[in-house]
Amino acid sequence: MILSRTKPAMGPGSGTTVSSAKDSKKKKKLPKFEDLLQARDFTGALTLLEFNRNSGKSNEETALWIAYCAFHLSDYKKSMEEYLSLTKSDACHPDVWNNLAACYFFLGMYKEAQDISEKATKSRLQNRLLFHLSHKFNDEKKLMTFHQNLQDIIEDQLSLASIHYLRSHYQEAIDIYKRILLDNRDYLALNVYVALCYYKLDYYDVSQEVLAVYLQHYPDSATAVNLKACNHFRLYNGKAAEAELKSLQETASPSFSFAADLIKHNLVVFRGGEGALQVLPPLVDVIPEARLNLVIYYLRQDDVVEAYNLIKDLEPTTPQEYILKGVVNASLGQEQGSREHLKIAQQYFQLVGGSASECDTIPGRQCMAACFFLLKQFEDVLIYLNSIKSYFYNDDTFNFNYAQAKAAVGNYKEAEEIFLLIQSEKIKNDYTYLSWLARCYIMNHKARLAWELYLKMETSGESFSLLQLVANDCYKMGQFYYAAKAFDVLERLDPNPEYWEGKRGACVGIFQQIIASHEPRETLRDILQILRNTANPQVEYIIRTMKKWAKENRVPISVN
Repeated sequence: MILSRTKPAMGPGSGTTVSSAKDSKKKKKLPKFEDLLQARDFTGALTLLEFNRNSGKSNEETALWIAYCAFHLSDYKKSMEEYLSLTKSDACHPDVWNNLAACYFFLGMYKEAQDISEKATKSRLQNRLLFHLSHKFNDEKKLMTFHQNLQDIIEDQLSLASIHYLRSHYQEAIDIYKRILLDNRDYLALNVYVALCYYKLDYYDVSQEVLAVYLQHYPDSATAVNLKACNHFRLYNGKAAEAELKSLQETASPSFSFAADLIKHNLVVFRGGEGALQVLPPLVDVIPEARLNLVIYYLRQDDVVEAYNLIKDLEPTTPQEYILKGVVNASLGQEQGSREHLKIAQQYFQLVGGSASECDTIPGRQCMAACFFLLKQFEDVLIYLNSIKSYFYNDDTFNFNYAQAKAAVGNYKEAEEIFLLIQSEKIKNDYTYLSWLARCYIMNHKARLAWELYLKMETSGESFSLLQLVANDCYKMGQFYYAAKAFDVLERLDPNPEYWEGKRGACVGIFQQIIASHEPRETLRDILQILRNTANPQVEYIIRTMKKWAKENRVPISVN
């Protein structure tokens, strides 16, 4: 954060003039340039500076301001080129090297930034820059060294707060910002930083309150309006969030171009992924969340391999990144039957769910539930899901997992009720859903409903598997009529002796239930027809026995 506020080193005068005081015409333009800076209209300021340069009315100070404006417009490449040209001068100010290093940093060229900064004159800016680079390189030893060199001055404390933010230590960052604000009420931008921390802590209403302080003074700030839109997205919905950004676009704020990419990215999120393939790929290396949201888009499109390719080289540093890598590995592991990917997923979920900062959060508990789900420890799964179910009553994905866990521990009645709450057609057509619901029906003595699930399916490998489940589960539960019907179809599809044995047992079982008056006598007619479908010597003996009983008990049958 503090790096982007680094002003160009300009020597005496601190940038209060654009060119020499002797040029009276240019001096008359000074208020206009300063007004542009005051209004944060870096595009206008840059245009004026380049006009002066093209008119031959420029000096080294002009180049410094061009680099400064370009930096604040996020045009780090242009800023870098300006600073790079300045370093070729024998009279180059030492601080220019640090400013150049800052450009490399924001371009993601961390090695180049480190090399340049280490050659620069020692300064507080250099220490802050190397502090951030140590974080990027995960060099804890150097990080602590530069941390110890930080002083109790605003710039250094802001830099420390930003590292806390990057490490997801949001409360520590808030504490620093609030302490600075106590003595510097006019540092209104810090309210945006505080609001952003509260947003990351999921305190969206608090974030809104803090953000309002800044927006009262700068209602056209792209960063602040974008954060307000993000809060609306979390508190309300995508339409409410989009409405906030629309007002910003209509006003054509000078700061809009600064956050144009971020706004394009967020509009994709607010619209539920609409336009993701057009907008997100070019932003993958520009906005960190773009890669993550593109991965989520691929997951929603069931393109698990593409999602994995996009995230496999990402080293997770935040809970969200660990969770997403866990979800991708779990999806790929289930799709490809890879125990290795499932193990990796389980480890990621356990890392998040077991961490001190996440263990009592909703995502943390979801992670522990997912970890135990992959380990097939469903009693433990339910401990975590029960603790957060009130937040997900209408969430189809949650209910799908919750119902499976209920069924896995034998609580079929509740499992059936939860399965039937699901509205998503995609889930309801999934074989896992169909097979678990069929089992619940059978275990709850509703075999007819399970049989109807099979009848609605198109012929496929999955329908054959469901047929096997219905046949075996119905047999086990003594619901022999539908077991016989299922084994009959199985036998006709695949003349396996096992299916005949299952059908024979089911037919004899239903015959016994008819004799005991536990099944309607009319059912015998269907059973005789089912038996006739098999060309086996045993069939005639069984049919003869059944027909004899039917005759003795005056049960009408139509089979000869």
